[in-house]
Amino acid sequence: MATMNPFEQQQAIPGVKRIIAVSSGKGGVGKSTVAVNLAAALAKRGLKVGLLDADIYGPSLPRMSGTLHQKVEIGADKKLIPLERFKVKLMSIGYLIDEDLAVVWRGPMLFKAMDQFLRDVAWGELDVLLVDLPPGTGDIQLSLAQKVPLSGAIAVSTPQDVALMDVKKAIDMWARVQVPLLGVVENMSWFVPPGQTERVQLFPKGAMDSWLRERGIAKIGEVPFHPGVGIGAEAGIPVVEGDPTSDEAKAFSEIAARLI
Repeated sequence: MATMNPFEQQQAIPGVKRIIAVSSGKGGVGKSTVAVNLAAALAKRGLKVGLLDADIYGPSLPRMSGTLHQKVEIGADKKLIPLERFKVKLMSIGYLIDEDLAVVWRGPMLFKAMDQFLRDVAWGELDVLLVDLPPGTGDIQLSLAQKVPLSGAIAVSTPQDVALMDVKKAIDMWARVQVPLLGVVENMSWFVPPGQTERVQLFPKGAMDSWLRERGIAKIGEVPFHPGVGIGAEAGIPVVEGDPTSDEAKAFSEIAARLI
């Protein structure tokens, strides 16, 4: 009996032109910060953008987008109506359950949840749907690759070699499931102390640049560290909205331009 290719079951989302995964090999590298700011930056450039928070166990989109206490409604067609902020359509498990409640699900439940967020949400017409994935290379990543045709993926990392070890795994995963890697975003690349102009490396610069060059992988952006980025995330105002002339906002805008 012939073995069925799991990726033959992919079905496009009606009205959604492109789906891009935002991934990381490890937690703590600012993947969700990149996803939220990139979505807002793309919307600022006139694109119709959606952002799906696929981190079922640790959703951060509600807090980082300033929609923490909002709940989604169900439309006449029985589909969930995404929230909208900064001209970006938003969906997260955080809109369906209390922030303090743990999601204690095994793999099959995760697959079902992903299917509902992709198929049972009234996304409407979108130029791009960004999917903010949990860290790692597990069930959610595989489920997404199996269910929908991805236009590409972005890997987020910090500069040091301990992060490079994990981003290599994320890059290898996308190659295995035949998803194009659009490039790597290096977050927290440097820091300029107040009143100074010289850049300070918060993390030791590792071998990432040379490793990427050897493999022909593009680094599509370097985002500097600034406390305002984290403060904006806590306040639900991405830096591209709260401080659009900052170096950090400009970095996200440049990444958006390169993606376009």
